[in-house]
Amino acid sequence: MDSDGTQEARGTHAHPVPRPAGPPEVPAMPPMPPRAPETPPLPDGSAFLTWLRAPRPEAAPGVWRFGHRPRPAEEPEAIPTRQLLSGALIAFLVGWLIWSLLQNGYLGNWWWVPFDLIVPDAWRGADSDLGETGTFLVYRGYELLVALAIMVGVARLGRWGEVWRRFVVPRFRRPEAQAAQPAPEDDPAQWNELRAAGAADAAERLAADARAGLMRDVDHARILRAWQGVRTGRHSLATFSGAVLKDGAAACLHPSGERDLPARLARHDLVTGQVRLGTTVDDARNPYAYRGAGLALGPDLLGTSLVAVGPAGSGKTGAVVRPLAESLCLHALAGRAAVVVVGAAGAGLGPADAYDVVVRIGNQESEYDLDLYGGTADPDEAAAVLAEALVGDLADPHPGSDSRRSTTVLAQLLGPFRAVHGRFPSVPELRQLLDGAPGPFATLRQGLQDAGQDSLLRELDARERQMGQPGDVGGVLADRVALLDRPAFAGFFDTSGQSRPFTLKALDHPVRVRIDLPERGHADASRMLARLVLAQFTASVAVREDRSLFACLVLDDATGVVTPESVRGIQRLRSGNAGVVLTLRTLDDVARPLRGPLLGATGCRMALSGVTPWDGQDFAEVWGKEWTEARDVTDRQIIAETPAGKALHAVRRVITGKAPTARAVTVRQVERERWSASELAHGVPAGHAVLSLTNVQGEHAPPLLVDLRG
Repeated sequence: MDSDGTQEARGTHAHPVPRPAGPPEVPAMPPMPPRAPETPPLPDGSAFLTWLRAPRPEAAPGVWRFGHRPRPAEEPEAIPTRQLLSGALIAFLVGWLIWSLLQNGYLGNWWWVPFDLIVPDAWRGADSDLGETGTFLVYRGYELLVALAIMVGVARLGRWGEVWRRFVVPRFRRPEAQAAQPAPEDDPAQWNELRAAGAADAAERLAADARAGLMRDVDHARILRAWQGVRTGRHSLATFSGAVLKDGAAACLHPSGERDLPARLARHDLVTGQVRLGTTVDDARNPYAYRGAGLALGPDLLGTSLVAVGPAGSGKTGAVVRPLAESLCLHALAGRAAVVVVGAAGAGLGPADAYDVVVRIGNQESEYDLDLYGGTADPDEAAAVLAEALVGDLADPHPGSDSRRSTTVLAQLLGPFRAVHGRFPSVPELRQLLDGAPGPFATLRQGLQDAGQDSLLRELDARERQMGQPGDVGGVLADRVALLDRPAFAGFFDTSGQSRPFTLKALDHPVRVRIDLPERGHADASRMLARLVLAQFTASVAVREDRSLFACLVLDDATGVVTPESVRGIQRLRSGNAGVVLTLRTLDDVARPLRGPLLGATGCRMALSGVTPWDGQDFAEVWGKEWTEARDVTDRQIIAETPAGKALHAVRRVITGKAPTARAVTVRQVERERWSASELAHGVPAGHAVLSLTNVQGEHAPPLLVDLRG
């Protein structure tokens, strides 16, 4: 069956996406504006250069690195502002008082003893060798040294250094950061790596385009991706240099010809590959190094997969799925990623112009179809993927189970059919075969006999013997296929070559795909198709030749999609430079035996505001416990034994209304849950989420309370 799925959305049959010599480009944008990506390029390129040269220090997993200022791992002792300022003022007054007393002689003349011991007699008195002016300077200089010593002492006592760091230094940080210019050898806008490799002309052309405002963030990322191809030997230096000298910042374009998305809603940084989702709350439950920092995700974290759980309206689509899909589409334009976004029609997953392929299943105006068999020519492989889609949710939910019986039944039909017809059966034909219709079986038998396919003939005979036997799964498969054999899907899943089917085999290219499921009126079919796409995705990325391209599948609603086989597939994605993003309204949409394996197979786990206590319990278990310091405060009443003490206590009781007490504080180390089920269910504010992260290198971030609106 002819299926490519690599053409751009307008159907011009662009070349199968080449390994771009460099990534595509994005509109010149100011130093990472919070919103509004469609900013036109500036004539002098200052906004792009400022963005490119901004500091991006190494940080813990999930920290938004653009302009980040690292904080210490442990929280320093915090002094209240009022106490700090009053202490500094009191220390100054004390220093001034001491100096005044010394000057006026109230403390004696002992402080002149060092002067008398050090300064020669010839420098003192009216007949000094230094003259009147010199003698004056000597005396005043000594007084200045004493004043400075007093000032240093009171400054340490009054914590003037902390006042300076807290209230003065921040006012100068921003101007200093804006004025700082990197050295030429460290300036990323100079493309020094290209110069060192002998492509000085190409580097100068790119630097000139950057200064002129012709280069944008996607251009920079795309060309860096192309340069990686030169370094790994996939492209020649001459080809790369020629493309850059000819087209400048527009070199090595994505096959669609696009250099940016039609619109952006999230903040992106393509130098680090991150998209900002929110701000880590300044809360005692968050590690100090994360508090107040931006929270961002990139391929390094999505490579371990993400599962997000939250009720309807909690922000799964708008605050999580849409920004991630937008980021992955930008990476695809830069030649770094391939993305497939699956959701209900009208779910708000981005405009159609942001994708190369849009498959609208059930919509007769859809330009693209979906390949039911994943683009494979192997009947056994096609049967395994199709069985997972049809009855994967009916298999024993325990992780060790499988659907081999269903796979065998389908293979017994797909192999003979392809041998006779040169293609796989369409949905109506497959339904007839599973139902055991005599006409199609007779046709297959005759065709196999004519072709001398004895082994496949035995397969067909075995299928006929099993039909109608107790425990035969053919009837269940036929019922599931019947969900796709509806008038609404009459023009889809065509195998005769009359349509343009998309296959996930195209993930070898930086393609952007959106699949709209007909959830309204066809909920069961939509869940089955979602399982089909997930099964095809996990099977396709495992056999890719070029794994430098990050592949990601985003499922906006994974209800009914999680099966034992899909969990095993998700576990294998990290080694293939791929990941999935799954969202669920509740973990109850996953069979109980699979909840633990699902949370264990994904490195990034998110609980949004409004999860149930039962869901919270599952997250609390997977996040585990930690040692923390617990303080027990006890107030003990003081008993006076003397008449004077009793009288003093009586007066204190009259004034304060409370009996005199002594406070005892006990500090001990206890092991507690990082986030309890009750806290997750009732302590996460609206618009917030608790998120734990793991990157592909194995670095962890503990559960963080994040404001998704920040």
